[in-house]
Amino acid sequence: MPLSMVREGEAGVIHRVGGKEETRRFLENLGFVTGSVVTVVSFVNGSLIVNVKDARVAIGRDMANKILVNRSMF
Repeated sequence: MPLSMVREGEAGVIHRVGGKEETRRFLENLGFVTGSVVTVVSFVNGSLIVNVKDARVAIGRDMANKILVNRSMF
């Protein structure tokens, strides 16, 4: 499921990062890599605040739609 569909306080493991190469590279530099755990902290004005790799990051809903997570482990 896309990261944008995960509820506040829930976590998931990144399954795949989609989009163009430039977008994938940008997200990977922020810590969104396959196998990483990401937790949604809150939604603010259409953006998501998430914890990934011990960092708090704000991303837009369009970017969050490109990050696919698997919640089955939690």
